[in-house]
Amino acid sequence: MALLQVVLVVSYLTVMWIPRTWAAQSVKVPGEQAAEQSHRQDSADLLVFIALLTLTILTIWLFKHRRFRFIHETGLAMIYGLLMGVILRYGLTQTPPAPRVLYNCSLVNGSESLLVNVSGRYFEYKLQGEVENLHDPGRSEALQKVTFDPEVFFNILLPPIIFYAGYSLKRRHFFRNLGSILAYAFLGTTVSCFVTGSVFYGFVCLARAVGALNENFHFTDCLFFGAIISATDPVTVLAIFNELRVDVDLYALLFGESVLNDAIAITLASSIAAYSPSMQNTFDTAAVFNCIGRFLVILSGSFAMGAVTGIMTAFTKLHDFPLLETALFFLLSWSTFLLAEACALTGIVAVLFCGITQAHYTYNNLSAESRDRTKQLFELLNFLAENFIFSYMGLALFTFQKHIFNPIIIIGALLAILVGRASNIYPLSFFLNLGRRNKISFNFQHMMMFAGLRGAVAFALAIRDTETEAQQAIFSTTLLLVFFTVWVMGGGTTPMLSWLHIRDGVSRTKNESAWLFRMWYIFDHNYLKPLLTHAGPPLTSTLPHCCEPLARCLTSLQAYEVRN
Repeated sequence: MALLQVVLVVSYLTVMWIPRTWAAQSVKVPGEQAAEQSHRQDSADLLVFIALLTLTILTIWLFKHRRFRFIHETGLAMIYGLLMGVILRYGLTQTPPAPRVLYNCSLVNGSESLLVNVSGRYFEYKLQGEVENLHDPGRSEALQKVTFDPEVFFNILLPPIIFYAGYSLKRRHFFRNLGSILAYAFLGTTVSCFVTGSVFYGFVCLARAVGALNENFHFTDCLFFGAIISATDPVTVLAIFNELRVDVDLYALLFGESVLNDAIAITLASSIAAYSPSMQNTFDTAAVFNCIGRFLVILSGSFAMGAVTGIMTAFTKLHDFPLLETALFFLLSWSTFLLAEACALTGIVAVLFCGITQAHYTYNNLSAESRDRTKQLFELLNFLAENFIFSYMGLALFTFQKHIFNPIIIIGALLAILVGRASNIYPLSFFLNLGRRNKISFNFQHMMMFAGLRGAVAFALAIRDTETEAQQAIFSTTLLLVFFTVWVMGGGTTPMLSWLHIRDGVSRTKNESAWLFRMWYIFDHNYLKPLLTHAGPPLTSTLPHCCEPLARCLTSLQAYEVRN
């Protein structure tokens, strides 16, 4: 009891005396006070997200301990984000920003910054768009602070998520279903984009006819919505599949489609955005073919850059210093994303295929310690980034300042994604079964239809640009759709598996493989793996005799040791 009293007295003196002492010893100018206050606010905001992640982790542990599967960690993170958003929005005292002095200034057309001359000193201010409700007392500084720059999502949070998807890919089952996965990801996502956008545009026209929407919603906006909402993110479903050991083919089809259609959706969205009304381009028949050509160029270029970068990292050999080896591997992997973005390509596509290539080749050249470190490092980054994004989704429902909720648009969007998903899964499955020995059954198709959750990629694409009213309505609608799919479809995964009679506890391997996979396996095993790694037979035994001098030059001593 005495010790508790001492602690309370010391705490009281610390809180009351130290700030006054600092205030007496240091007199700060107004600029320093503002900077210090901003720093404290930023620290408090980050503390909010860390507290949300901590609470999510503890609840996940409790759910796993109790074997409770109805709500996944992503759904929990969103719920906690919602609660924190309610507190920030309605529970705290609303402190409006400091009064601002307004000046009448003129800008040159097309300028993105304001240059002010004050007594011979020039100050440049970047424009952030029109400010609405400047003197609204509900505009809390805390609400403005927790609104992150969308580029943080793309440059910091999304790369480790996508990279881990490629790096942790179960390549054996993936390549055995490669043809079907590519069909669902490439053709299916494209079909889903245009079908969803067209159905959504029909509801936009309906809302406009009844006077519930203005005239600024264009067809290209609907196609953009179709592109971003076609990016499925079945994190919850796949986690449950992995825990229950659901059929390997179903797992491979869903996982392969989800990791690839994110890249396809991002490429489609960037291609369609080039024909938005603000770009003053007409979206006609010629624009459709131009968009498809742009899509193929960006996709192929990003794929090539990711694969080449991943192959280059296979030659980095720092076995004697595992820490340096892991650090170099991490930096080269992240630089793939930045390099692709700097070259006007898609960093998500590049970093995905970089992860696949590195898992197949570079991983074999790493030391045993670096193998464990890289897997654990990217698994941790993926977990934190994913839960951070889902927490922010819940927070954004109450902290985003320009929401536009239109009931007709929201209902239309929900029906549009269901129609778009159905037009992707069922027709493609019919044609794929014509050439598959192991048919995709109807219960598998129904499960793939049900498992089309929307998540981090769709949210990040929607929040990246919210300047116009149409983009704000798309963001608000996308946010609600993410909530619906994660909570309803994610929570209903286990009952749906039972209702469709899909077996769990399956631990088996299939001997049959696609002909494309068999041909690639032979070429990779005999030539690429011996060239890029120490695995496989030496090149001296696979290349023709006329190439024996070259084979000896390219074959490392470790390859002979591994063979022996």
